[in-house]
Amino acid sequence: MKHIIILGDGMADHAIERIGGQTPLQHADTPYMDMLARKGRTGRLITVPEGFPPGSEVANTAIMGYDLNKVYEGRGPLEAASIGYEMQPDDMAIRCNIICLADGRIKNHHGGHLSTEDADQLVKYLDSHLGNDRVRFITGIQYRHLLVIKGGNKHIVCSPPHDHPDEEWRPLLVKAGDDPDPVSGRLTPQATADLINDLILRSQVLLSAHPINVARRAAGHDEANSIWPWSPGYRPSMQTIAQLFPEVRSGSVISAVDLIKGIGHYAGLRIVEVEGATGLADTNYEGKAAAAIDALRHEDFVFLHVEASDEAGHDGDLALKMRTIEYLDHRIVEPIYNEVKTWDEPVCIAVLPDHPTPVEIRTHVNEPVPFLIWHRDIVPDDVERYDEVSCVRGGYGLLRLEQFMQTLMNA
Repeated sequence: MKHIIILGDGMADHAIERIGGQTPLQHADTPYMDMLARKGRTGRLITVPEGFPPGSEVANTAIMGYDLNKVYEGRGPLEAASIGYEMQPDDMAIRCNIICLADGRIKNHHGGHLSTEDADQLVKYLDSHLGNDRVRFITGIQYRHLLVIKGGNKHIVCSPPHDHPDEEWRPLLVKAGDDPDPVSGRLTPQATADLINDLILRSQVLLSAHPINVARRAAGHDEANSIWPWSPGYRPSMQTIAQLFPEVRSGSVISAVDLIKGIGHYAGLRIVEVEGATGLADTNYEGKAAAAIDALRHEDFVFLHVEASDEAGHDGDLALKMRTIEYLDHRIVEPIYNEVKTWDEPVCIAVLPDHPTPVEIRTHVNEPVPFLIWHRDIVPDDVERYDEVSCVRGGYGLLRLEQFMQTLMNA
């Protein structure tokens, strides 16, 4: 049996009064996810271990079957793997957003939906002015980039910018943590925090004067006017999915997001690039679905990740979030199901988010998410719809972390 996980990042939510006390999943038109829930089995999943932040790097790694206590090193190393930077033993890699600040506050975490083309100019500009033998800036995708610090210390306290919309930015600057095992040759946590904060302040001067932001300012658009590093780590040590699950002899990951590609890289999955995949609501849904179908023809496992609902949640855009959920249903789930249901070899389909990103909070929360699993021979439970409320009654009950992948492989 082949397996595909279709993950709608941040798709889960809370009940919202302005849509009759329903969640976006309940209110949206999702006939194919509802049909798979009706024909399959459902449940809820705890995706974030105790003591970990409810970020996509944590939740997606757990969903793929990994013990976070053994492999977690933050987003930075995952971003590095995705963009082809091979970390050295003394490297500390940290995710580096380019964000928009206004009136002393974080206006948004994405620099006004910065394009990769503009971002590449800004990152190279920063590297030419701030980079040196210790510091290096590397371009990623859109607003998501990489900062590598030779000898940096990961034991620092950072504030993910998407968790602090409309908050004052100065109190959120990097702080020193406690290093339980100091290593000779590495900076102290305080020295690392001081270095990063200095880079943040210097970046604001440089970025504000860059022609890209001069033009954005003149046009009345949000500026991409500050770096914001967060989620540091060293090179992780992970087994491949094939080593964890013998059923997976080969597999692929399909995503527009660097950190998901990075997880896939360390998991031993083939990274599939899809033209027009953006990480936003305008992503190439049809291209992603076609790439997933093609991968399933040749491989045992596909992890298909769609970021759009998470971005809509962070922007607090309810209408857009429901539209992205419907796009996932009609433009991803529908064509994949209609294709694989005709195959001789059975395909097991799972659908779930990694975490909720409620539009009225605009940040991730650590709460169980609904999931469904379907294949043509599965014994269904009594659930009729796929949403946060219905799946409470699901036949799988409440699973934790790695149990999801174990359950999927045994479905």
